Amino acid sequence: MDNDQLADFAQKYTIAWCSRDPYRVAAFFAEDGTITVNGAPSVGRAAIAEMVQGFMTAFPDMELTMDSFEPGQQGGTYRWTFVGTNTGPDGTGKPVRFSGYEQWTIGVAGLIERSSGHFDSDEYKRQLEHGYP
Repeated sequence: MDNDQLADFAQKYTIAWCSRDPYRVAAFFAEDGTITVNGAPSVGRAAIAEMVQGFMTAFPDMELTMDSFEPGQQGGTYRWTFVGTNTGPDGTGKPVRFSGYEQWTIGVAGLIERSSGHFDSDEYKRQLEHGYP
């Protein structure tokens, strides 16, 4: 994919997250693709959809925005901001707003083979308890 195609892919990935359909997000990954966020890997589309569903359930009003996409040799860096209220089962009722990134490796099929992501988990936990800001 060229840089314009990668940027379009990233925008569509954002739309998939906001669709509240975890399988739409998982479809951006190769069948045996991997996403690791803060050290917890999800391997394969079913596991990726399950991880995504966890966020969608915990934050029924969640919105994800793409802050930027920086193309790289084998993919690029997708930077995002997540906003939502933790009103899902056993939720705290607190609003959160946190940012992070995913470093993508795109395979020959034009799908994510590997995504290595990170966000500030201490800040996330603080917001779950006390809210944002």
